[in-house]
Amino acid sequence: MAFQNKNLSVIAYANGFTLWHYSANETLATISATGYFNDVKTLMNVGDIVIINGSDNTTIKKINITEPGNVTVQALAGTASSAS
Repeated sequence: MAFQNKNLSVIAYANGFTLWHYSANETLATISATGYFNDVKTLMNVGDIVIINGSDNTTIKKINITEPGNVTVQALAGTASSAS
């Protein structure tokens, strides 16, 4: 299944920072893949945070946008990389 806009919501917004929530019946590996959030890349900013509820686990990730314009999610600093 691909990204679905209806599963993404804003929890909080202030000073150019957004805290997002995304929930879907997909694994964290699928949701965390490079480009998964490309459909909403004009809404997201580098450094935004997204709470992801997948079918197999829940995690908190930081948004990054790579040079070709792909949205990626990364572990927060100081968190275990195995929680992807």
